[in-house]
Amino acid sequence: MIIGGLQKFSLLDYPEKISAIVFTQGCNFRCQFCYNPMLVWPSEVGKLKYARDIERQKDHPTIKEDDLFVFLRSRAGKLDAVVITGGEPCLQNDLFEFVKKIKKLGFLVKLDTNGSFPETLAELIKEKLIDYIAMDLKAPAEKYKQVAGIKIDFNNIKKSVKIIMQSGLPYEFRTTVVPGLLDKNDILEMGKIIKGAGKWYLQKFKSDINLVGRGLEHRVPYNSRQMQEMAEAGREYVKICEVR
Repeated sequence: MIIGGLQKFSLLDYPEKISAIVFTQGCNFRCQFCYNPMLVWPSEVGKLKYARDIERQKDHPTIKEDDLFVFLRSRAGKLDAVVITGGEPCLQNDLFEFVKKIKKLGFLVKLDTNGSFPETLAELIKEKLIDYIAMDLKAPAEKYKQVAGIKIDFNNIKKSVKIIMQSGLPYEFRTTVVPGLLDKNDILEMGKIIKGAGKWYLQKFKSDINLVGRGLEHRVPYNSRQMQEMAEAGREYVKICEVR
């Protein structure tokens, strides 16, 4: 497992649970608004042009898997769960074995994913290796390439949505709302994709940190009123749609 970072304690990332967060390194998407550039291109770590990116790497130092499990064993009975995020965890060839080792220690596991690997997702669910799923829904179909930064098979996104909604597991969908990329009409279109879902969180765009797409840095995000209007639009399709 290529581990790009570890957050040892969180009260926010797994609902109602105390968790640690494992950041896997590498992603098949190139979302311009991503604020973890050091986790997107593992082959480029140490070769980046900008000194501030080298400084940013300190936030997500590469961690040996053995050292991670030493830490997790020391937190058994103190932490409830482990959140596996990225990057995109489903890119990792040894994801299944990695999760099995975590589960053997008695932790719940939450997976964060971009939804582009439905078969992997389905197998993890079938083998009862994950307990909570958070999927990032990037855009309506016609804008996915623009927002995700690469051409994708949108059928995979739809398959993952269906798998998650039929899994019987607690789950949430998440969308980062970037001015110039997404607007209220896009929220309405995206709502159709996840119609009937339980939770959909609209995330306010962060522009005051390092991003994969430097052209978005310092772009003014939507204000609270605008975000609430979009959440209200989202509630036409899902049970809970909130801003965070």
